[in-house]
Amino acid sequence: MLDAQRDATSSIDALAQALASVGYHAPRALVTSVFLALRLARPLLLEGEPGVGKTELAKALSKVLGRPLIRLQCYDGMEQREALYEWNHTAQLLHMRAAQNQSSADDLEREVYQARYLIRRPLLQALQTPAPGALLLIDEVDRADEPFEAFLLEYLGEYQVTIPELGTVSASATPFTLLTSNRTRDLNDAVKRRCLYQWLDYPERERELAIVRSQVPEASERLSGQVTDFVSQLRAEPMAQVFARTPGIAESVEWAKALVALDSQALDPEVVQSTAGVLFKQREDVAALLPLIDQLIGPQAS
Repeated sequence: MLDAQRDATSSIDALAQALASVGYHAPRALVTSVFLALRLARPLLLEGEPGVGKTELAKALSKVLGRPLIRLQCYDGMEQREALYEWNHTAQLLHMRAAQNQSSADDLEREVYQARYLIRRPLLQALQTPAPGALLLIDEVDRADEPFEAFLLEYLGEYQVTIPELGTVSASATPFTLLTSNRTRDLNDAVKRRCLYQWLDYPERERELAIVRSQVPEASERLSGQVTDFVSQLRAEPMAQVFARTPGIAESVEWAKALVALDSQALDPEVVQSTAGVLFKQREDVAALLPLIDQLIGPQAS
């Protein structure tokens, strides 16, 4: 197993092949960034539109590297304790009641602030994962607020965190850390300086076709090609301006799965209209698609 992991990271080409073997077809620029992040032991910040495969990369790398995937999903108002640790106050209180007549106040304080009363959250879990280490996904970091970004700096820069009651906790094995952002706001420069950076765009046609075929092997060759071409047209200018949000890779794959479930061998206006809710998640976007269906299918209908 360790030999296979070493082989997968021995070169950029080997890493690309290993990712492809688990269904993730990555462009060379992205594979190069991952390779360098691994070699330099640096966090990697991925930015891009929703649905371009940022989170899926973490899942694929977890398989390729043989590392457990630990995910920290960020959101507005997230607190440090939800990312790092919190104390098991119930267990501490029970201990204090049991020991209050047997220990001094100082001894009792030391006893209740022991590692066994610590509830480990994703950052601490990642630091304490034994070799070869964890793969920590800090997902949609742009959804968190600026104070939370500042809190991340110690971890991103030194792979350590400070717990006031216990001191500094450093990584037992350096975790591979992947941050993703949909760029709903600009991240702090201090966060960016601690990371390698890669912008992830929608894939070109051949790469997306390879993804659809690997994820939905039951789809016919014709259907896979039509799905890829149809979605590519939705994203192309000026068509993309019609929609609030164009479909990502995840929607392409889900649409192909839905069409297979309906025993569709090829696209036709009726099946596109009935499955539009797989591609779009807003009523206005579905409504905007309907009058365009014949135009979009036309070039590939034969």
